[in-house]
Amino acid sequence: MVLRVTGMVEREVELDFASLLAKPLIERHVTIACVSNPVGGDLIGNARWLGWPVRELLGQAGPRAEADMVLSRSADGWTAGTPLEVLTDNRDALLAVGMNGEPLPLEHGFPVRLVVPGLYGYVSATKWVTELKVTRFADDAAYWTPRGWSERGPIKTSSRIDVPRGGRSVPAGTITFGGVAWAQHTGIGKVELRVNRGPWREARLAPGISVDTWYQWTLDVDLTPGQYEVQVRATDLRGASQDEEQRPVAPDGATGFHTVRVDVKS
Repeated sequence: MVLRVTGMVEREVELDFASLLAKPLIERHVTIACVSNPVGGDLIGNARWLGWPVRELLGQAGPRAEADMVLSRSADGWTAGTPLEVLTDNRDALLAVGMNGEPLPLEHGFPVRLVVPGLYGYVSATKWVTELKVTRFADDAAYWTPRGWSERGPIKTSSRIDVPRGGRSVPAGTITFGGVAWAQHTGIGKVELRVNRGPWREARLAPGISVDTWYQWTLDVDLTPGQYEVQVRATDLRGASQDEEQRPVAPDGATGFHTVRVDVKS
């Protein structure tokens, strides 16, 4: 494997796999998500990634002042367009070589892939990466942009009810609802639940590993026999709540409150 940095740089750089492994690697917990993940979907996951910060490699190349995008290329020719600023700030975007204490699996991009906190995979998560071309959004387009998806894909603040599952029957009494919420590179400030469009009730929020991972939450609700609609919403640490309007995944990620229907039996 040889990774090349090309394009609008002061100097082109080549990095082979052995040299990458010799760098001062760091571990970070990061939740990554697919833009195709519907509200309440499971196309999102958290892992512990081992890698070298992309900003260090780009710093060696010296991006020119007028550049604003990095076009990353996979060994199979696939490309992603990532804002240069998120690869050079303090969020620890990684050239990842390990995952959950093991070498990076082939299906996750062995020998090296990009992991960029806060962005959907279609604009950041290039597997089997071979080139980082420093360029401009005005001059280059990645694989999905001409196909109707937006140029930039920040992951939207969202939340999900994992238990009880929608459509399940549960006994009357105290029912524990639980799930996850995420506002990557911002962090979750609170999660709330409402039943049958009633008042919002604040859930218990577990400490997040970092602002770049999801947070777990739970709330105990007393319910008598009947049919109930339960919704969840998250608010980030800046005080901005997730968008209630229902939107599809295209062109830049789904929005809306995850809603489950629970049948409470006597």
